[in-house]
Amino acid sequence: QVQLVESGGGLVQSGGSLRLSCAASGITVSMFTMGWFREAPGKQRELVADMSSDSAINYGDSEKGRFTSSRDNTKNTVYLQMNSLKPEDTAVYYCNALRIAPDLRTEYYWGQGIQVTVSS
Repeated sequence: QVQLVESGGGLVQSGGSLRLSCAASGITVSMFTMGWFREAPGKQRELVADMSSDSAINYGDSEKGRFTSSRDNTKNTVYLQMNSLKPEDTAVYYCNALRIAPDLRTEYYWGQGIQVTVSS
């Protein structure tokens, strides 16, 4: 059974920082593209950042320079360091794992989501 468990969210003031963690079980994160998405009220879920299995990182436009995605293979965990947070970063943040398995099945998993609230 695959589980992605996010932690580290909460309430922070504008300009502050948070580090989100996504601890995986049932998969090996280094074999997946691990992504962070967010969904704000009334808006579509959007990509924040993702890291491929060969460690290439892709960031959404609004996050470049403020957010950093990383991975600790020994802990089977991915992280999202968020700095200079803005009220518009307020959203539920989701961890995602994606890969095409050797048998060509698409494997796609989501965490339960975690709230990040940035006060002005």
